[in-house]
Amino acid sequence: MRQEAEQFFDLVDSDEAWEAPTGAGHWQVRDVVGHLVDTTEAYFVAFDAARGHKEVEPAYGLPGMAARCDEMAQAFRTAPRAELVARARTDFDKMMETFDGLTDEDWTNFLVTHFYMGPLPSFFYPAFQLMDYGVHSWDIRQGTGRAHGLSGEAADLLTPFMFVLWQYTTNPVTPNDVCDIGIRITSGPNAGDTHVSLTEEGFSYSVGETDGLTVLEFDPGSFVLTAFGRSNAGTIRGDRAVADRFLNIFFRI
Repeated sequence: MRQEAEQFFDLVDSDEAWEAPTGAGHWQVRDVVGHLVDTTEAYFVAFDAARGHKEVEPAYGLPGMAARCDEMAQAFRTAPRAELVARARTDFDKMMETFDGLTDEDWTNFLVTHFYMGPLPSFFYPAFQLMDYGVHSWDIRQGTGRAHGLSGEAADLLTPFMFVLWQYTTNPVTPNDVCDIGIRITSGPNAGDTHVSLTEEGFSYSVGETDGLTVLEFDPGSFVLTAFGRSNAGTIRGDRAVADRFLNIFFRI
């Protein structure tokens, strides 16, 4: 996380970069920084509420997340670069102090209510920060037009969470969408096959055999970027119609 964050701050902290395009839709670099401030400061509120056993509002839900995040990020557009970057750095340091203070028991048993997703074990929050700094660093590099890639260390750590991301961003499954498919990660510590099912109840997955299934193969970086809607990657082995049906069932956040 620290490595990805330092790269992020190096990329954003110049007048030349501040209003440059990114790979995150219509966002400029300054909007990505505003998004990080908004997101991280919402985590402070969530952790404080969890520690104080305070009641919180029901989860906002992920379907409306993209529009709300866009609004919140662009609300910072008038903030001077030095001021907003300094605020983001301070927020990151404070967030790391929070993570460092978690005990082994807290890591899995201390539930913190995420604004969009509801109660989650606290270990999800470092993963979310890694997603933000890792994927948004990729977005900023993408805006430069130069060839680049995603860090292997970040992609390896994020790979298991992409199945959770897909599970929470699945559009309603109609009878025509129902299918089973295999996801194969070809390298790294999470290499292996996962059996994914789309049913009218939604998205489910388990480590298991994929014999007889259409299989989508990804390296870790391509898998993360595909799950986030940043690229259309992967190798299809089997029925293209099944693969297309699966890959187009998700909404973007």
